[in-house]
Amino acid sequence: MRLTHTQIWLRGIVAAAISGAAGGVLTGFAAVGIDPQHFNLQSGVSATLHIAEAAALINAIIGVAAYLQKSPLPDS
Repeated sequence: MRLTHTQIWLRGIVAAAISGAAGGVLTGFAAVGIDPQHFNLQSGVSATLHIAEAAALINAIIGVAAYLQKSPLPDS
């Protein structure tokens, strides 16, 4: 199967979002080591998940923005 330039470009956007989100999740769980009283996997699991979600979303947006900076439009 041969991909069009647009399909390759869209895949790049999705890959950038996934990569950024994965880094964000790791950043969110790093909060457990920084402030274990508020962020932990037992009593504070809700706060830990919220910070991981927020970091994942922010990092995904940054990843997509960085990709779009290098490839603003698909090649012709």
